[in-house]
Amino acid sequence: QVTAKTAFLFILPQYNVSVPTADGELVQYHYGLKDLVTILFYIFIAIILHAVVQEYALDKINRRLHLSKVKHSKFNESGQLVAFHLTSVIWCLYVVVTEGYISNPRSLWENYPHVYLPYQVKFFYLCQLAYWLHALPELYFQKVRKEEIPRQLRCIALYLLHIAGAYLLNLTRLGLILLLLQYLAEFFFHMARLVYFTDENNEKLFNVWAVVFVVTRLFTLTLYILVIGFGLPRVESQALDPERGNFFSFLFNNILFRMSVLLLVCLFQASVMWRFIHFQLRRWREYWNEQSSRKRAAAASTRQQTKLLKRDSGYHENGVVKAENGTSPRTKKLKSP
Repeated sequence: QVTAKTAFLFILPQYNVSVPTADGELVQYHYGLKDLVTILFYIFIAIILHAVVQEYALDKINRRLHLSKVKHSKFNESGQLVAFHLTSVIWCLYVVVTEGYISNPRSLWENYPHVYLPYQVKFFYLCQLAYWLHALPELYFQKVRKEEIPRQLRCIALYLLHIAGAYLLNLTRLGLILLLLQYLAEFFFHMARLVYFTDENNEKLFNVWAVVFVVTRLFTLTLYILVIGFGLPRVESQALDPERGNFFSFLFNNILFRMSVLLLVCLFQASVMWRFIHFQLRRWREYWNEQSSRKRAAAASTRQQTKLLKRDSGYHENGVVKAENGTSPRTKKLKSP
């Protein structure tokens, strides 16, 4: 029994409480220091799953494609993230639908703070934290190039900041919707990169990603404005109460603070869109340069073939076909003796 209790500490979420409802009691969860033990266990699970995907899927495809070292590294990164984002999108969509967060948008801020979480919501957040923490040792295991490490560290840090912030500040419902939108756009991007590495002439999926990216950015900005600008200021409990998990809703009564937060959010989204537009312009410029170079090469090849055909078939001089040495290609008739 002692071993079982210790195993449950690693495997199952902790801090379960019985919350009275109209239909009886409902078991829900809140967070605490024991969550670190559970996260540690699932970090090892994520490392194992990472190795399985690499060994039985990505390495086999890499051996067939014969990619360069740079493309090999990017292919492995996108392959791992495609598997993770697809799983997370399906899982997150299932959670938000079954919990009613999409059908009832008011639930994103009603009854804030959302201290008590359903089992599937807490388990989802623990697994998300475990995955992005496991990505740190994977930088060493995958032998990532030094110039790629700062970019990947920034990406990992932003995801951890978002997920841990939503989890600790009791904004898990809003965090789930934002993660769903972000993972959906990232899935199409990394899927487009995989297709591009297999066939460099196929860039159609990048266009699909561009549309999905713009749509998800608009939804993300709308959600921020809806929740921060209109939802949280109407919460009944506006007093600072860390024991109940109410950390900052009282600040949103101050219109100056609320507008400052919205301004920061808009500036951040604008910077993301600027990088996206810059990336698209660079990609289109490279595409058109490649197309024009191909046309010039095709035209030069056509001219070269025309010259070769003329040289092989002779040329005309005063209406008579002449060969290369100036003699007529016709056979001369021999006079009879």
